[in-house]
Amino acid sequence: MTKRHTPGAPSVGAPAFWPASENNTAPFLQISNLAVAFDDVQVVHGLDLRLDRGESVALVGESGSGKSVTALSVLQLLSYPRASHPTGSILVDGDEVIGADEPQMRAIRGSRISMVFQEPMTSLNPLHTIRKQVEEVLALHGGLRGPEAFERTVELLELVGLQEARERLDSYPHQLSGGQRQRVMIAMAIAGDPDLLIADEPTTALDVTVQAQILALIKELQERLGMALLLITHDLGIVRAMADRVYVMEQGRVVEEGATADVFQRPRHPYTRKLIDAEPRGACPIPEDDAPALVEAKDLTVEFPLRGWPRKKTLVAVDDVSLRVRQGHSLGVVGESGSGKTTLAMAIVRLLRSRGEIVFDGGAIDSLGFRQLRPLRRSMQIVFQDPYGSLSPRLTVEEIVAEGLGIHEPGLPAGERRRRVAEILGEVGLEPGIQSRYPHEFSGGQRQRIAVARAMILRPRFVVLDEPTSSLDMTVQAQIVELLLDLQRRHGLTYLFISHDLKVVRALCDDIAVMKDGRIVEHGPADELFEAPRDPYTRALMNAALDLGSDPT
Repeated sequence: MTKRHTPGAPSVGAPAFWPASENNTAPFLQISNLAVAFDDVQVVHGLDLRLDRGESVALVGESGSGKSVTALSVLQLLSYPRASHPTGSILVDGDEVIGADEPQMRAIRGSRISMVFQEPMTSLNPLHTIRKQVEEVLALHGGLRGPEAFERTVELLELVGLQEARERLDSYPHQLSGGQRQRVMIAMAIAGDPDLLIADEPTTALDVTVQAQILALIKELQERLGMALLLITHDLGIVRAMADRVYVMEQGRVVEEGATADVFQRPRHPYTRKLIDAEPRGACPIPEDDAPALVEAKDLTVEFPLRGWPRKKTLVAVDDVSLRVRQGHSLGVVGESGSGKTTLAMAIVRLLRSRGEIVFDGGAIDSLGFRQLRPLRRSMQIVFQDPYGSLSPRLTVEEIVAEGLGIHEPGLPAGERRRRVAEILGEVGLEPGIQSRYPHEFSGGQRQRIAVARAMILRPRFVVLDEPTSSLDMTVQAQIVELLLDLQRRHGLTYLFISHDLKVVRALCDDIAVMKDGRIVEHGPADELFEAPRDPYTRALMNAALDLGSDPT
């Protein structure tokens, strides 16, 4: 381990040619030959990275490549002694942080370097108001308390664009949207006026318009406050929009580094080319037929009662919606969080109460009871957004995938059940030998394949896909999209695809419905909607995608 050096002196273990901290040409952050190990397993190997003051640098790679571990090493937030640095140096403004004691690190965390974590809901304390959490940072790093801290909290929340900031102070994290929670996290991060902001997947699972707002906010704050930015992401569109330079990581090693434009236009390493090629491109092949509607909704309305006074007040989540999905086709439903996309889908498959008419394969199902619906359930299946949350951690893969068979084919012999499970696992690209393993033993993409297998084993005709590629790496997204298209071609499946990722929707869906505030504001063939959107809200979605550095068309 190296030791923290005194200001102005060369760091122990650092090359002699590195400039001293008072030299303005010195980088603010210099990582050299960094290795990170957990117990005896090394996960980062010989990493070199330089970040100048005010510069934006992106660290790109798939899950497990070592991006977040590298960022946590900068702030020395890894769990020691299990985590260690067998080799390397991390200089922050010339000062070594590897081996620094806790008081030295407290002087750096928040004041010199702040971090915005990937999931604000788990990063914010659910038991404290946002006012208390921001004021805690101000007290720790600025010594502000009382009225002074209150006013500074309001100022920070207004600075990050939180609407009605004063009225939101006593709100808890669960009372805010994903974008609002991320704004609170950014306010906490800039409270100490840091020199460097580390943003770890800051827009994962956010709507495209909210993504654009958050990234524009970060860029504006960076310019206003003169911060450097280390952006950790798997989204190449965000890298194009935000970064001056990019480092590409694969299996704990930097395989390519350079100016963002150069790396994207002339990638040298095969892995970089693989990432770029994995971005969803092109349009879904449109079946050339005049297929009848398999699913229709007419004047569908879903309301939820609200607590408080008056007691009869309700929230209209889906408001008088009509749509149709043709047999063998894919309807994409896009819109921001809270627009009613998932509620609409759950009502169509009769998992939520609704008013209006729902027709499946020519027969009305809106008035059917539980027992009458049960035989139809095998024809209508769902793949949920979060495969880890939707797969029981206590069941094996075989038990998870075969669960539907136990309900709809209770007399199926055990041997035949295992054969059917093995067959469908092979069909979704998984080895049949994994049947005895549990969900936590798989990657996100593998868990999503298990979720797809669970839905497909009953050979349904209609499948609801609720954000099935959200939070997955680009390469895994491309694999899941190709898998879904292949299954549709082979089995004539009909999809209702819910997503905020317009590139994925474009690749999978031949028909699009755009939802806003519980209503469909535009509906039509994908080609027409992407090339010439009529509604202002649809145009705003397209413009937001362009702001993120990607072209959904």
